Amino acid sequence: MDLRESITTIKGIGEKTASCFSKLGIHTVGELVNTFPRDYIFYGEPVDIKDTKIGVRNVVEGMVYSYVDVKRVRSLKIVTMTVKDGSGTLKITWFNQPYLKNMFHKGETYVFVGEVKIKNNMRVMEHPEYYRPAEYENMRQELQPVYPLTKGLSNKTFQKAVKSARTAYLSLKDYMPEDIRRENNLMELTESYENIHFPMNEELLKNAIRRTAFDEFYKFLYELKVLKQDNVRLINNHKIVQGKAVAEFVNNLPYRLTKGQQQAIEDILSDMGGDNVMNRLVQGDVGSGKTVVAEAALFACAKEGFQGALMVPTEVLAKQHYDEISVIFESYGLRTACLIGSTPLKEKRKIYEELKNKDIDILIGTHALIEDKVEFKNLGLVITDEQHRFGVNQRNRLATKGDYPHVLVMSATPIPRTLAIIMYSDLDISVIKELPKGRKPIKNCVVGTNYRNTAYKFIAGQVAEKSQVYVICPMVDVSDTMDLTNVTEYTDTLKESLPPEIVVETLHGKMKADEKNEIMLRFLDGKIDVLVSTTVIEVGINNPNATVMMVENSERFGLAQLHQLRGRVGRGSKQSYCIFINGKEDDEEVTKRLKVLEDSNDGFFIAGEDLRLRGPGDFFGIRQSGDVQFNIADIYNHADMLRLAQEILDKHSEEVVPDVIEKIKQINI
Repeated sequence: MDLRESITTIKGIGEKTASCFSKLGIHTVGELVNTFPRDYIFYGEPVDIKDTKIGVRNVVEGMVYSYVDVKRVRSLKIVTMTVKDGSGTLKITWFNQPYLKNMFHKGETYVFVGEVKIKNNMRVMEHPEYYRPAEYENMRQELQPVYPLTKGLSNKTFQKAVKSARTAYLSLKDYMPEDIRRENNLMELTESYENIHFPMNEELLKNAIRRTAFDEFYKFLYELKVLKQDNVRLINNHKIVQGKAVAEFVNNLPYRLTKGQQQAIEDILSDMGGDNVMNRLVQGDVGSGKTVVAEAALFACAKEGFQGALMVPTEVLAKQHYDEISVIFESYGLRTACLIGSTPLKEKRKIYEELKNKDIDILIGTHALIEDKVEFKNLGLVITDEQHRFGVNQRNRLATKGDYPHVLVMSATPIPRTLAIIMYSDLDISVIKELPKGRKPIKNCVVGTNYRNTAYKFIAGQVAEKSQVYVICPMVDVSDTMDLTNVTEYTDTLKESLPPEIVVETLHGKMKADEKNEIMLRFLDGKIDVLVSTTVIEVGINNPNATVMMVENSERFGLAQLHQLRGRVGRGSKQSYCIFINGKEDDEEVTKRLKVLEDSNDGFFIAGEDLRLRGPGDFFGIRQSGDVQFNIADIYNHADMLRLAQEILDKHSEEVVPDVIEKIKQINI
């Protein structure tokens, strides 16, 4: 089987299943085997019903004690039965699965896996997995991979497809010389594929993830190295010397800049007025005021007679930037336009024409800026905001639309300096640490699940005071293998728990772009009180009226990502609050880690603690950095692999690098 072949060449995958895979961006065998599990489930020893823990995943072996009952409640068909094991009784419930009535019979023994809750003083397990004892014993022989899914595609189908495609990755030849692998304890390439998909134990899985993270970092760092070599001596064809004009611009602002903002602007002006092209990163904590630094840079560029471009990750954010910047720049006679995917075709054509004629000084937008039809007359500065959302090639595609324009990238992702030097080796770095005056520190608390009802009352009180609320959940819908709070069910729960006049809506990454934009705009306009969302909200919107952020299953996120999420509140003059619900409050290590967020709002301190407490060697859990160019690699969890990739690149570039990248590209890592 060839990695380039269509996924339909795999036995059992017809057009309907292939269509489901295509929704996940999987069309070929190579894309399938390079879509790695998002988690792993270990099937442990069953416990007595009386010893099951409430609110977490349990394994119970018991005998069916009652007949299976099916009741209709409104649009739901509720399937229930009771199970006993000698220590207690457990009620089992499924929704809209009436066929299960004929599956179970009194006196039969099954193993059930799922979250246990207390309802009406009785232990209840909803939507559990179920196995015959012998079948379950086989499940315990290896860790079970959990893949990203979509409607119509089950985890079992995904597993079966990858197993059928094994021959494709088992025939790969390793690009890394054996002596270098042995010296650095790196697993062989095909072995890493086998053990990342179907690990026999945690140790093999760790080594497989270690090797895969290394590969991803190596490819990334090689691309940076090539880029840096290409740019190191680029002559500045767009000298921008507008110190006096920028000083006037800053003095006219209705607030005073922090020292960090002032220094970043000085660094940028020095670069743009120098002999070589600027390649600079402005790294600032959430809410540190990077936008005004970008405005000053764009202002200098336009006053010098060149065009500037600002690319951001979401349409709502692009519109917000445009609304603010266009008003400010209009008073200086500068012309600004906004180009996003939903811009009407007629308006797009007008913008294309005006750009070529230099009737537009500043263009703000999303990925639409890098389309082939976008042509600038004299592009002098390119800025990408939240740069970790764009790969190296994406941000450079915009830069190639001019004669080597200056490049400024901005990030609110707090990264320890030692790692930032490696990750941003092609860039000079400016850091903004202080927050603008007038911002009140966010009040934080880490609490257990039993605090939830109190939190709901607090949320209702904040909404009554005309404030808005974010609630973050780690999953979109119910998984057949994991028990985590999910967005769709949680929204229904909130609607029932909060006063009926409070408007609750859902937002998640599986929605269409226009649907997401419409919801975010309604939230921004105050038409939605509580927005239940996945982490898609991380960089999506700037709403000064949002004062509460509540994160469910916060133990599933890295500290840096939780800090990023927290940055969605505290953007106005009102006091803001962040509530982290800890689903593992009995785990001392988890509680200690989350306590860092309760005690500090300093993103750079949190990043350092994240690395220290959860860092190298801790390979499990949701990726923390949010870097979309990586499949598995995470700069916090795999900092040692990042350093190793840099070390091998430095030591063995002559003998390894030229051949490495071509082979990595062939397997689509």
